[in-house]
Amino acid sequence: MKTKLLNILLICLTPFWLQASDIKPLSPGSYHLIIEGFDWGPAVNKIVIGLDEVTNQVNASQFEVFVKRSSKLGEIPENQTSGKRPIVYAYPSDEKGNRVAEGNHATLVLAVSPVDPLGSAIQYLRMGNRSSNTWIDYAVTVVDARSGATWTEEAGRTRPIVDDFDLNGKFTHEDITLPFASFSPKNLSKKAPLIIWLHGGGEGGSDPTIALMGNKAFNYASPEIQMLFGEGAHVLVPQAPTFWMQATDGMTRGQTEDIYHKALFALIEDYVSKNPQVDPSRIYVGGCSNGGYMSLKLIFEHPNYFAAGYISALAYHNEFVTDDMVKSIKNVPIWFVHSKDDGVTKPDQTVVPFYNRLMAAGAKNVHFTFYDHVTDITGFYGGEDYHYNGHWSWIYSHANLARTDLDGSPVMLDGRPVTIMEWMAAQRTK
Repeated sequence: MKTKLLNILLICLTPFWLQASDIKPLSPGSYHLIIEGFDWGPAVNKIVIGLDEVTNQVNASQFEVFVKRSSKLGEIPENQTSGKRPIVYAYPSDEKGNRVAEGNHATLVLAVSPVDPLGSAIQYLRMGNRSSNTWIDYAVTVVDARSGATWTEEAGRTRPIVDDFDLNGKFTHEDITLPFASFSPKNLSKKAPLIIWLHGGGEGGSDPTIALMGNKAFNYASPEIQMLFGEGAHVLVPQAPTFWMQATDGMTRGQTEDIYHKALFALIEDYVSKNPQVDPSRIYVGGCSNGGYMSLKLIFEHPNYFAAGYISALAYHNEFVTDDMVKSIKNVPIWFVHSKDDGVTKPDQTVVPFYNRLMAAGAKNVHFTFYDHVTDITGFYGGEDYHYNGHWSWIYSHANLARTDLDGSPVMLDGRPVTIMEWMAAQRTK
């Protein structure tokens, strides 16, 4: 359900992707993009260029970087179509962007920020009767002001962590086909848990890189989070062709059936059956907004299947949850994350009354981190004084920073305070 301006700061996809291991030395005139994920979304933050001679020093001030953004699928605001990208610094590197003492490549590190749309090669566009994030044409020109040399030919791109996923998954149930991305830890000696992430309303389509990078969902495969699950965890990121809350007629908030939950659960069961290294007692489901709705829907439908839920910006409306539905899941461990100023999934219509009903029903392992605002957790853009859109509470889940309950006290496990991912790693079905 991300319909906000900052959604433009996302990642680009082209028909030609190179894995890091496949990157070849660049010829003069060609460049390679490195795209990293940030809390507001992915951005092109490094450009590797091929040089015609070996060097041990690169002067950032002699280069200029210009970009053009366009799309045949919809209109991009004129002030976001082209401009100059500031270069922070530069260094001699290999073809992958790794710094070296001397080499015949240079890496230009570009400034990025939540309010610089030129860093993104994705745009949130209105197409037909719905809007979503979509890949656009992203053309780069690098100029050496000293020599006049230019680099205008893209040779490929690297997306750290994302390139470790299998991006080609497809599953068909009846007349619905769901794309999905998946990640498995290497060198497992025993079964490992499965983390399922369900994207928001703006990340539907036919390419799961959008579901991974529309926000920082790929981070569940990062070393920092993987280490919390022992030898690691499998990660499954399905994608809805449209949006998870689509009903036969319009959109549901829980009042009617959506069209995807049966196919989605069939996908999950199929994935688990075909991956014997998944621990069936440690399957976790979570998502944001639209994906938060679908996570709760799956838990309602299959309360004994999932070991835990982790849900941010819940879009399931409390008024459509019966008392019997509450009682049926009161023993399922769930951690909610939300912001008080969320104007899209308004907490007093969704998570607040629903959480209170779970607690009144006797839930013993349900937690709720409730932020005043969604802020800059890096400190680079103002820290607590910089407010993202209040709908973006999933930032705290992806970064594994949620750690408090509704009353502000730390969530405790075995006598010690834990984060949302540390807590989740300890949950299992009976």
